[in-house]
Amino acid sequence: MTEIVTAAGADAMAAIRRDPAGTLLALDFDGTLAPIVDDPAAARANPGAIAALGRLGPVFARVAIVTGRPAEAALRLGRFAGVPGLEAMTILGQYGAERWDAPSGPTVAPPPPRAVGEVEHALPDLLEGLGLGDLRVEHKSRAIVLHTRGRRDPDADLATLDGPVRELAARHGLMVEPGKSVVEIRSSETDKGVALRGLQRETGARQVVFAGDDLGDLPAYDAVDRMRTEGIPGLLVASASHEQDALVARSDLVLPGPAAVAAWLGSLADDLAA
Repeated sequence: MTEIVTAAGADAMAAIRRDPAGTLLALDFDGTLAPIVDDPAAARANPGAIAALGRLGPVFARVAIVTGRPAEAALRLGRFAGVPGLEAMTILGQYGAERWDAPSGPTVAPPPPRAVGEVEHALPDLLEGLGLGDLRVEHKSRAIVLHTRGRRDPDADLATLDGPVRELAARHGLMVEPGKSVVEIRSSETDKGVALRGLQRETGARQVVFAGDDLGDLPAYDAVDRMRTEGIPGLLVASASHEQDALVARSDLVLPGPAAVAAWLGSLADDLAA
């Protein structure tokens, strides 16, 4: 298995080996299980990761996906439904505002905030005024994502968007979530830290693993840090890339992208089986 570089991570790994049934494994989707692609609708989870999660599901307290995507989108693109070993899987979508559970099936989601629709209505004029009228816009029920990936100068476009988009979001009581060649306008009703802590309490997990790749995963890192102070071991795994390294310094284990995450999950399943 890839080297764990911190004492806290080593303690967590030892706890996982001693007590896999008390372990919660939670992972982001894009950039962690699935490679980042220009078209979000074309993202697919690494098949090796899916197979490894199927092996880990029966031995862990819970395997969960905690993502900014809608839960149904993560379910569809990950092809998790019906995978042997994932009969108890949970997907928390839109940062925890939506939930899909394998045993019950249908996604549970509250109505989208009216403010998201108001921002959607205002965006075309804003983008035209910035000279970005051709920007790709992804509409979620509870968020709107502006994509600069694949453009001539994606970083310059993000810089152009930053101030005006933050002002627009603030006027409507929404927050801005920056990411890899994206900026997301969303409700601040929850975050991945709240979602992860809720799963830990629900499952009674005695140790927690979280794997992520981008700024939206920082609240989950914060939640794991807080759990550690309460005596709950936590292992933080970064799926690192040249686009974003904000998680690296805070991680116990750094892996170079989704293929490496899939390989590590497979090694973890081998380790626990042995």
